[in-house]
Amino acid sequence: MKTTAALLLACMAAPAFAAEMSHSNSDMTPMQHEYMMSMETMQKSMHEGGMETDADVAFAKGMLAHHKAALDMARIELKYGKDAEMRKLAENIIKAQQAEIDQMETWVKKHQK
Repeated sequence: MKTTAALLLACMAAPAFAAEMSHSNSDMTPMQHEYMMSMETMQKSMHEGGMETDADVAFAKGMLAHHKAALDMARIELKYGKDAEMRKLAENIIKAQQAEIDQMETWVKKHQK
């Protein structure tokens, strides 16, 4: 009964939460919107990786999602950021992470069942 009540309360709260999120999204700057979309994509992909039964494949897929989000965030920094130090860091992240993404994508193609 407690589980049913908790589930019912969660279902009732969901529309209000979604409405609040929708409202707050309309107040976002383009940079914030791009950043949040990147995070949502990463979370979805990391969750999918975590559903793998093989630990190595799960790790590779989770790290792929994480690295791709780092690329997205670095590109957003280059698009909107002004600080020279942060822009240089973003450029370095793109170089380093892309090589690791390529390596992991190749590995996953060979090992995923």
